[in-house]
Amino acid sequence: MQNILTLAKQHWKVTTGIVGLVIIIAVSSGSCSRKVAPAKLGKPRGFEVPPGADTMVAEMTPAATRIYVVGTTASEEKINLSARIPAYVNEVFASAGDKVTKGQKLVTLDDREIREQLAAAEAQFNQAKTEYERAKQLFEKNATTEQALTAAESMYNSARAQVDQVKVMLTYAQITSPIDGIVTDRRIEAGDLANPGMPLLSVYDPTRMRLEAPVPVRLLDELALGQEVEVSLERPARTLNGRVTEIVSEVDPSSRTQMVKVHLEDDEGDILPGTFGRLWVEQDSGESIRVPASAVYRVGQLELVQVVKNGHAVRRLVKTGPSYGDNIEILSGLKDGETILVSPVKEG
Repeated sequence: MQNILTLAKQHWKVTTGIVGLVIIIAVSSGSCSRKVAPAKLGKPRGFEVPPGADTMVAEMTPAATRIYVVGTTASEEKINLSARIPAYVNEVFASAGDKVTKGQKLVTLDDREIREQLAAAEAQFNQAKTEYERAKQLFEKNATTEQALTAAESMYNSARAQVDQVKVMLTYAQITSPIDGIVTDRRIEAGDLANPGMPLLSVYDPTRMRLEAPVPVRLLDELALGQEVEVSLERPARTLNGRVTEIVSEVDPSSRTQMVKVHLEDDEGDILPGTFGRLWVEQDSGESIRVPASAVYRVGQLELVQVVKNGHAVRRLVKTGPSYGDNIEILSGLKDGETILVSPVKEG
């Protein structure tokens, strides 16, 4: 008995600690408190809808699906100017970005060698002309044969053709603009050697622009020559009407696309070649929810609408799709039959 009492005295601290820990856990878990049954909040979520607020019911309606295809702008008339004779460049009168008119001189080449050829050709022509006139006079006097007259005439015509040919070559020393347009891709400077076929400058017509878009073959049935389409550009940022003018009859094997060229109806003339653009294609009809674009507002990167229920409006995250005039498609976040505010109310 005494041994038991001695053992209890030795471990009383440990026993007291365990009992205290059990009591603390019981109190912290609420085991000693009275349970409160759950109840509804007294104040509903959101905020009261102002009197006379414009609302609408979101409905799933049949509509064509719009898909965009990325494209790039280009001029329908771009002309690369190159040299037709080997010669050094004397002067360049235009730089990239300059507006030029048809016939305006852009580049002059060194024409000294051609002028020397012209002088020699004219000298031969004058001599041949003199010989021909002399042969005609002798033939009229029966002092020479018809064969000699024919030979002199042939020499005369050959010399005249040589002069004309050199004069044409002399015009190649001056390169002019073939159209009214804007210069781009200047690749030559004074003192450079221009060889035949070497590109010197390019000129494009800014009033005749188009969008070139590689369209997936699955969408080609939705497009036809002469069809009116919608094109949106990044710079300048605006939407234009377009007309399909060409569908290239070759499929790119790597991307399974065909190039579609769309003429842009634009009167501003400020579209630059190489601008990013989107060609909008309407595919098979389906069902979607479309709401006025004014019903969607943004907080940072978030897109929100205000859903009305029991006289109160609660904001709801949504994901939007393409725009259709004044309406925008809701891809997710809104159900058929839900009521929203057309003009969201500023909260707080």
